[in-house]
Amino acid sequence: MKIFSTTLIGLCFFLIGATLNAQQVAKVSSPDGHLQLSVSVENGMPTYAVTYKGASILENSPLGLTTNEGDFSSKMKFVESTKGEVKKQYVQDRIKHSFITYNANTLTCTFTNADDRQISVLFQVSNNDIAFRYELPMWGETRACVVSKEATGFRFPSFTKSYLSHMMKPMEAFARTSPSYEAGYEADYAINRNNSSEGYVFPGLFQVGDNGWVLVSETGVTSLYCASHLSKYTDGVFTVDYPNPGQNNGFGSSGAQLGLPGVTPWRTITVGETLKPIVETTIAWDVVDPLYEPSKNYQFGRSTWSWIIWQDASMNYEDQVKYIDLAAALNFEFILIDAWWDANIGYERMEELVRYARSKGVGVFLWYNSNGSFNDAFQTPINKMNTSIARKKEMKWLLDVGVKGIKVDFLGGDKQETMRLYEDVLSDANDYGLMVNFHGATLPRGWERMYPNFVGSEAVLASEMLVFSQHVRDNEAFYATLHPFIRNTVASMEFGGVVLNKYLNRGNREGQKRLTTDAFQLATGILFQNPVQFFALTPNNLTDAPSFAIDFMRNIPTTWNETRYVAGLPGKYSVIARRNGDVWYVAGVSAEKTAQKVTLDLPMLAGQTVTLYNDKKDGSSFMESTRVPANGRIVVTIQPGGGFVIVK
Repeated sequence: MKIFSTTLIGLCFFLIGATLNAQQVAKVSSPDGHLQLSVSVENGMPTYAVTYKGASILENSPLGLTTNEGDFSSKMKFVESTKGEVKKQYVQDRIKHSFITYNANTLTCTFTNADDRQISVLFQVSNNDIAFRYELPMWGETRACVVSKEATGFRFPSFTKSYLSHMMKPMEAFARTSPSYEAGYEADYAINRNNSSEGYVFPGLFQVGDNGWVLVSETGVTSLYCASHLSKYTDGVFTVDYPNPGQNNGFGSSGAQLGLPGVTPWRTITVGETLKPIVETTIAWDVVDPLYEPSKNYQFGRSTWSWIIWQDASMNYEDQVKYIDLAAALNFEFILIDAWWDANIGYERMEELVRYARSKGVGVFLWYNSNGSFNDAFQTPINKMNTSIARKKEMKWLLDVGVKGIKVDFLGGDKQETMRLYEDVLSDANDYGLMVNFHGATLPRGWERMYPNFVGSEAVLASEMLVFSQHVRDNEAFYATLHPFIRNTVASMEFGGVVLNKYLNRGNREGQKRLTTDAFQLATGILFQNPVQFFALTPNNLTDAPSFAIDFMRNIPTTWNETRYVAGLPGKYSVIARRNGDVWYVAGVSAEKTAQKVTLDLPMLAGQTVTLYNDKKDGSSFMESTRVPANGRIVVTIQPGGGFVIVK
């Protein structure tokens, strides 16, 4: 009896102590009440937890920063909290939806550290999204600090599965240009297997058992901060990691130099019982605003691009004329002329080529190497974009000649130093009426809204690796089923796809064989969203590709008014619907090894006759008219390595 009493008393003291050590200090819910976030203080450490419809999504997860002016991750005390709301409507022309309504409840929690300095965390909770950031005031006369580390973490229940792409090591890959967000994915992994030494890039997708799906990312990164990523899984938690100091050849701080008062970028969490909120979220743009006015009304569209299939040898005047003519024949708005144009064509003849393109109604994008001293990339033009004086001189020439945009390559890094270069290029380009696409680059973080002339980034294992790697060709369908749920749902993705050559080379007779169908390729033109699409079509496709495929490409949009999740499972298959004006495109691809019959719920097409692009069992693609039943439910068969598109 005595032993039992002592044990019971000890248990009571343990529970009392646990309660004292983990004190909930504030709570906020989404407008519909389903998504709830609570803030606690555990042994001097601020934490937060998330539930959705009562089910645990994130267990108590750490908050806080470490700066050269004090530690704000431990020995913290809660001061106060305030609540409010945000209601916002905006129009955006380069993302998955054109008209967005954003309503969120807000919670601001203020803490003091051991030196009695304050810091606040602002949470915004909408029906399926959480965005939060740190807000740092002035501390006395201190007007600047360096943030060296972030304690922010994501503690998922132990049964969670992950869908992640690892961060590349610095100063590796081609010409020491990594990291460039060009790694594959490990899908449906137990989270304790996520042990990559460099961590994992944003966004990261997680399936929390039957509790729901979660997408974690960040947005609002400008020249005022570094970009970040997820750490490897350590002690039950993923934390926000800053760039490896070795990036950009070791130049520049891996933390953030911040003026006070100042704020960090937003960390975002999207939650849903299904993948629908993941696909349809706009949180990356909801919490940011344009940083400057567009200098002109930028026009987006489709582009030809010789380099992707015809490679370096096509960087000559005659081949570029062929691709200008191809663009004109396809009713495309642009041609992209890639590396070595300055050496092989020259500035004077380039002016002539731009005039020829203009006579055909085709605008020109020109490629540039971003490099000054970051890495060993040697392609030219070089040393034109990395300094203000050289950049403005070059952009003045581009404006005078009539070039519409630039593609800037080989940035390779997430340091604040690199973020400044991104912003400087974008801002200067806007002054000269130029659109900007980045290649060999980081994930865009709200940039479609922040920078009006930004028209996309690669930041994915894209079409060029289909040309170079058998492994990537073997896994093309697998990766394609992931992008609509992960990479492309938070930012534009310039994939450079829709390959209609049977072989990924100029001869199109042998060599790098494409393993997916024509219908699959057409589907990716809808699934992969970017306001300017540099498609991989070649002049011979006008005669050797199916005529219905060429006609489809003549009319394919690149901007959308609405995007809907239809069906899918990452790594298995994906089906997305997008609307341009009053025309709906429903596209799907499969990575399965056998044909899949998929029932699609398409109420917007109920009872209507539609055009279906699909595959036969032998892998050949076809076009036909079919009718969607009055209940809006239609069954479509997706062949292995195949795809389909429904248009109405």
